Amino acid sequence: MNTTLRNGNLCIERFVVNMIEENTYLLFDAHTRDAVLIDCGARSEEEHAAIAERIEAQNLHLTAQWNTHGHFDHIWGTQWAAEKFGAPLVIASDELPTLEAASRQAALFLHRDLGVEVPQAARTVSHGDTLSCGNHVFQVLATPGHTPGGICFYCAEEKVLLSGDSLFLESIGRCDLPGGDGPLLVKSLQERILSLPPDTEVLPGHGPTTTIDHERRFNPYV
Repeated sequence: MNTTLRNGNLCIERFVVNMIEENTYLLFDAHTRDAVLIDCGARSEEEHAAIAERIEAQNLHLTAQWNTHGHFDHIWGTQWAAEKFGAPLVIASDELPTLEAASRQAALFLHRDLGVEVPQAARTVSHGDTLSCGNHVFQVLATPGHTPGGICFYCAEEKVLLSGDSLFLESIGRCDLPGGDGPLLVKSLQERILSLPPDTEVLPGHGPTTTIDHERRFNPYV
């Protein structure tokens, strides 16, 4: 399923993919036509085709893939996108062990081996680094807890946050998987995410969008 979330200078489309119903986001600059994929979890040929069709129809140049973390449902399509578009994978340096364990984790989680192809990271980032999508600058915000190297991507100009599995609508990411740390995730969100402007739009790794204001008022975990 493909949904257009916003038009304007920074355009965002969401694809709900794989059996975990993960949100893969396509971001692009309306002027430069530069684009990035966030957490490409597309697993099937049909999901690959849907993303490729939008990139080609919009005449986009896919410059990179940014990953909030390395869980299997968020990386299923990264190798495909790297081969199809030459888009390098960017992920936190602290998240490399999670990325490397994605195939084993998928087999344990799903009770069958679905052959997750684990890509190589072309670039690693840390808290405070910046990334660009055309003319739009995103800050890397470290939010460890769901995984050791979980990060979010924040564009102050557009007031939008890609939160991965760190923050959901009135919930937070599960912390009972290997490397999870609940208190650390809550601390990360309180210190680095809930301090953002209240009208910041939050685009999570699963489920509907929300805002910082809504989560401050209604999220029981933070």
